[in-house]
Amino acid sequence: MGQRLGPSGKCKMQTRAVVLEAPEKLSLQTLGLIGAGPDDVVVDVHWSGISTGTERLLWSGRMPPFPGMGYPLVPGYESVGQIVAAGEHVAHRLGETVFIPGSTGFIGARGLFGGTAQRLVAPSARTIKIQESMASHGVLIALAATARHAIVDGANPPELIIGHGVLGRLLARIVLAEGYPAPVVWETNPDRLGGAMGYVVCDPSEDDRRDYSVILDASGAGSLMDSWIGRLARGGEIVLAGFYDQPISFAFPPAFMREARIRIAAEWSPADLAATLELVGDGRLSLDGLITHQAEAGAAAGAYRTAFSDADCLKMILDWRGCA
Repeated sequence: MGQRLGPSGKCKMQTRAVVLEAPEKLSLQTLGLIGAGPDDVVVDVHWSGISTGTERLLWSGRMPPFPGMGYPLVPGYESVGQIVAAGEHVAHRLGETVFIPGSTGFIGARGLFGGTAQRLVAPSARTIKIQESMASHGVLIALAATARHAIVDGANPPELIIGHGVLGRLLARIVLAEGYPAPVVWETNPDRLGGAMGYVVCDPSEDDRRDYSVILDASGAGSLMDSWIGRLARGGEIVLAGFYDQPISFAFPPAFMREARIRIAAEWSPADLAATLELVGDGRLSLDGLITHQAEAGAAAGAYRTAFSDADCLKMILDWRGCA
């Protein structure tokens, strides 16, 4: 089942990890890991996801100043694996399949967010037990919980979602899973118009409606703020659920006339994660069809480029199980 660490909690360990040495310079390297303490677990990662939001900004060098930012770094915050060693206080967790949103336990590289590695050391409290049957779908849990946070943190559910990438699809599915009316989803890329499950996807040019009470952006295209405001009802709200590398601005008079409200949705909370796991567990939320590409961890450099450049790629994951 695994190794229970002794009272010192220390053992020498190494891992293979994706390292961003500089913008657009990525390699697979061997790094040392800090010793695990009595409340820590050691996770052998099976799969990790590549984020086309924050990781794209890190990879391209466009990430705004952020705590812990700097190169070289280990990116990623969407990993699933098995606890193979545990400190004396958490030894009961040996063998669990867990989601782990990263680690800072590397020697020789920053952990921002530190999830894209073959082995991770992290506090037990940062790992979330999931069903083994979720397998690679488990990498989507954090993104799904973030989507749920953007929806339920407001007074009303979104009527319009902008973008039909993986986040936009999760948002639309969760709106329905939570029992709200089906939203409209805008998408300008014809290759991403398909794949809807119980909601309508269209190009914005085909939608004349200008009285949406809540518009939720999952595209990250903050430069389009004025056009979104023009589609709001009076007192309507725009929710920014993407990550924006440029300052966001808008013309004041149209927003003033509509008494527009703007809300920023950040990352998930533990309650969002628990609720999301419940939605998946009872079948209300499907994660099928969202992971479109998979690569061996040894081919990480090419996988990152595909994830960021191929419109057919909704979600790319890395398979660490055969990494030597």
